[in-house]
This record gives sequence, structure tokens and C-alpha cells, in this order.
Amino acid sequence: MSKSLIKITNIKRDFVLGNEIVYVLKGIDLEINKGEYVALMGPSGSGKSTLMNLLGCLDTPTSGSYILNGKDVSQMKDDELAEIRNKEIGFIFQTFNLLPRTTALDNVALPMIYAGYSKSERKARATKVLEQVNLSDRMDHQPNQLSGGQRQRVAIARALVNSPSIILADEPTGNLDSKTSDEIMKLLEEIHNNGNTIIVVTHEEEIAAHAKRIIRMRDGMIESDTTK
Repeated sequence: MSKSLIKITNIKRDFVLGNEIVYVLKGIDLEINKGEYVALMGPSGSGKSTLMNLLGCLDTPTSGSYILNGKDVSQMKDDELAEIRNKEIGFIFQTFNLLPRTTALDNVALPMIYAGYSKSERKARATKVLEQVNLSDRMDHQPNQLSGGQRQRVAIARALVNSPSIILADEPTGNLDSKTSDEIMKLLEEIHNNGNTIIVVTHEEEIAAHAKRIIRMRDGMIESDTTK
């Protein structure tokens, strides 16, 4: 059994705009193994956001196959994709995407509701991951009572709560100052050292430098793929 967690074969993604077809991804092949720490880079319009949406099961390809953790997700219906997203993928967004009038603990526990855990299980697990990101003293705080860095830690805890196969981080430090960015990247390194597979989408070289493998995209293709 191969240890590849993600196997993408000849993935294409086209979008119809009026009378035109825009070819955004032009036949991408990519394998990512369990436990890797990958940065996905590329200028605006390179296709990296489209590829991230496909990797995160937020979108399906026009053609080609995507095997995630042994399952072919390229042909799945929306409700099946929603289930895969909830179980297999932990998302970290630049804008944190936290519910404003909800405590840190309840924000973190949210994905577990969809996964069908009991209230006591949710509380225990959410408490544990908040401790893991050093926020045990902020569990009852709402997002507006937290700093940007603390909000991103809540978002990271939420991404971890269902023990997903992949952590997908989209410009995770985009809204943070440089000191806080360093702290968040150190935290992601710790999470990676615990055995998690991490994919960071970024246009910043210093953020990508934390990854062990850098995939650069240009014009809908992979331009280079280097491992440190």
C-alpha cells in the first residue's frame, strides 16, 4: 500500500465566462505523501487557488482524477464532498472565519457537530486542541476579545479538532504582523512534527521557507517542485 495521501492525475479545470472558456488548470499531476509539509506558491492567476479548492474538495475538476486517502473524490456529489471536507480536511483561512458571537471553545467544537459527536466528546476534544495551541486561558472568550494571533490559533485548533488527514492553510498569516506570523508558523511546524500533513498556500517566500517541499505554479501548470 503506497503512503500517498493525495494523488492527482491530469487534473484540468476550465471555467466558462460568457462565450469564452478559461483554462485555469491545464493537466496537473501531483502526489503528496502522508506527513509532508508542502507550500503551494505562484503569482496571481497561476491557478494555485483553483488547485487549493480542488485539494480541499471545495470544487471538482473538469477532468482528471483525484484520489484522497484512497477515495476517488473527483466524481463525488456535493453532499459526499461535504462529508469528506469535514472528516479529512482541516481548513485555516487568512480571515479566520470564526463565528463572532461564539466562544473559542464552541468555534473549535463546530466541525464535530457535523461529524456527529456528543456534546461531552465535543467539549473534551475542543478543550484538548485549544490547550495544544496554548489557548486554555481563552476558551470562553469570543473572537472580538482575542488578538489576531489568538484568533488564528482558534482557527488552527478548529482545523485540528476532527483529526483530519490534511491541514490546508490559505495565506494563514496574511492578516498578521511579522512577530505573530512567526509564532503561527512555529505552531504549524509543531503540528507537522506531530505527524500532520500540511499544505500552505502562500505568495510569501518567507512563509514558504517553513515547508519541506515547495511547489511553484505558473499559467495553470506546475513550474517546479523542490524538496529540501
